[in-house]
Amino acid sequence: MGYTVFYLSAIVIVPLSTLVFGAFRMDPQAFISTVTSPRVLASYRLSLSTALVAAIFNAVAGFLTAWTLVRYRFPGRKVLDALVDLPFALPTAVAGICFATLYSPVGWIGQILAKADIQLINAPSGIVVALIFIGFPFVVRTVQPVLSELEPEMEESAQSLGANRWQTFRKILLPHLFPALLTGVTLAFARAIGEYGSVIFIAGNLPFKTEIAPLMIMTKLDQFDYDGASAVAFVLLLISFTMLLVLNGIQRWQQKAYQ
Repeated sequence: MGYTVFYLSAIVIVPLSTLVFGAFRMDPQAFISTVTSPRVLASYRLSLSTALVAAIFNAVAGFLTAWTLVRYRFPGRKVLDALVDLPFALPTAVAGICFATLYSPVGWIGQILAKADIQLINAPSGIVVALIFIGFPFVVRTVQPVLSELEPEMEESAQSLGANRWQTFRKILLPHLFPALLTGVTLAFARAIGEYGSVIFIAGNLPFKTEIAPLMIMTKLDQFDYDGASAVAFVLLLISFTMLLVLNGIQRWQQKAYQ
C-alpha cells in the first residue's frame, strides 16, 4: 500500500497538483479571460467535436473488430489482433508524419481523394482520422475480454426460444457488453481530447479552423505564458476528469440495476 501510494503520488498526484496550482496562481479575472478567449474557445470546440466524432466511429468499428477477433477463426487473425495495439506502440509523431504523407495532395491516398474534392490535410476531417487511429485500441481492448467470457450457449438458448438475431443482441449481449463499450468509448474520447503529436502534422494548425486545444497550450509555453498554459490545461483536465466520474457513476448504476 505504501509503495502504491508513493508511486501514484510521484507520477500522478504531484504533477497534476502542480498544474492546478499553476492555474490558480492567476487572479480569477485573468483566468476566466484566458480560458474564454475566442481563440481558446475555438480550440476547445474543435478538440471536443473531433474527439466525439472519432469516439462514435470507434464505438462501431471497435465493437465489430472485437466481435470478429473473438467469434471467428481465420488466417491472419493473430496478426490482426497484434495490429490493434499498434497505436499504443507507435510514437504519435510518427503516426502524424505518416498521415501527412499519405493524405497530402501528392500522397498515395491524397491523390485519390483530391479527385473527389476531399481534403484531409489542413481540415477538421483529417484531425478526426488521426483521433480514430489513436482511440481505436481502447474500444477493442475493453470489449474483447468481456465478449470472450460470454458463452455462445446464451445466444443459442435465446434463439431456441424464438428470438431473432437482433433481439438476441439487444436483450442478451448488449446489457453485458454496454459497460465495457462505454468505458472504451470514454477512454478513447478522453485520450483524443489531449492528443497532440499525431494531429499537428495533419491539421495545419490554422487559428479558428484547425488549431486544437493542446496546441494552444504549446503556443502559450513557447510564449513563456506558463500560467496561461496551465489554465488551458486545467480546463482539459477538468473535462476528462468529469467524464471519468460520470462513467463511474453510470457503471455503478448499472451494477445496482442488475443486482
